[in-house]
Amino acid sequence: MANARTRIELTQEEQDQLLEDAQTLQIASIGPNGFPHLVPMWFARDDEGLLIFSTYGTSQKIVNLERDERITVLAETGTAYNEVKGVSIEGRAEVVRDPQVTMRTLQLVGAHTNHQPRPEPVTDTEPPPVAHKRVTVRIHPERTRSWDHGKL
Repeated sequence: MANARTRIELTQEEQDQLLEDAQTLQIASIGPNGFPHLVPMWFARDDEGLLIFSTYGTSQKIVNLERDERITVLAETGTAYNEVKGVSIEGRAEVVRDPQVTMRTLQLVGAHTNHQPRPEPVTDTEPPPVAHKRVTVRIHPERTRSWDHGKL
């Protein structure tokens, strides 16, 4: 008989669907005082399947991640106990300071957030000015935890 922890885990397909449906990731980096720095961010998957988000290159989360690349992200849905589903991923953050990459990230995050089809890559366009001020964070997962209380 499986323990409760094993019974409520999401399959890979269920995790992928939750991440497709979720609007926001809670992003935790390690602040300068050692406490978690927690912020909500819109996100998407890049063309290699990694979770990504974009933010200003001078933001506190980027200062934190450039000092210590460890990151934890959480996507969760549901309001009633038996509806709660979540995926928590611990990993390493790769900060990419390339306006072309950030332009693609902004396209993907915009499409994901607005429930639009995944856009084709555009490589022959000059990135907009905002892409020069922002960076992309790619999350390289090391450990994933998931749960679906409806399976109890």
